[in-house]
Amino acid sequence: MSTSNIPRVEFAIIGGSGTFSLNFPADLHAPDIQILAENLVFPTPYGDSPPLKLFALGEKKVLTVKMHGWRRGISRGKASQQLFWVLREAGVKRILAEGGVGAVNHLLKPRDVLVASDYLDFSMRRDVGLDGEFLLTMRQPVCPTLRDALINAAEKHVPGRVFDRGIYAVTDGRHFESVAEIAMLGRLGADIVGQSMCPEVYLAREIGACYGRVDIVTNYAEGVIKEWEHRELADIFYHEALRIGDILLTALRQIDARQECGCPDLRHPTLLKE
Repeated sequence: MSTSNIPRVEFAIIGGSGTFSLNFPADLHAPDIQILAENLVFPTPYGDSPPLKLFALGEKKVLTVKMHGWRRGISRGKASQQLFWVLREAGVKRILAEGGVGAVNHLLKPRDVLVASDYLDFSMRRDVGLDGEFLLTMRQPVCPTLRDALINAAEKHVPGRVFDRGIYAVTDGRHFESVAEIAMLGRLGADIVGQSMCPEVYLAREIGACYGRVDIVTNYAEGVIKEWEHRELADIFYHEALRIGDILLTALRQIDARQECGCPDLRHPTLLKE
């Protein structure tokens, strides 16, 4: 499919492990959802994009993509470049993301839901950007409007605990971290650990879009409380997905495309020009 066929869309949802077991959003059977197109793959300067889906939520048109899995031979950083190039060309202004994370903070436990307010980037990916024409200010990495919408939606759908702030530590994976690494992240202030907030948060800023995410705790990180169990991890993976999907759709219904939050003002022209 050519780049000329990229639809004009103001909203996007990046799916992680929280909704990976779903045919999102169709499995939610919401009456205001209409699937408009599936398996949309677009050529980009970084290779063909991951398959996207276009759906309508009421009057809003939304692009969504599954980003938890790996395509053979495509790194997570390269896939992110492909995706965000398409989102930029589509004109996306608001991005919601989700995922499953490990608890670094000893007060968290599996099935808790957290809406991150900041991050620590310990990924080793480099130069994961698009044109490199901007100086990105990260003092407000997560859009306050999207955070509020996600918190309100989570409190509506989650019977357990919802945390309205927290620090997301980003590592590369695919493996889980060592006990010593988790201890280090905890001393540095991390509450949760995962693999997707970066580079997404940088690329969203680069294309002038607002970014917000919601994460479900799927396990204790290594060395925290007790050893995690694959059985519990799988149970959360498969049985909490509808709840995460409902949070995303409820939050999306609350927001519009106006960016009165100041996020686009945190992207500046680079000073490093010839």
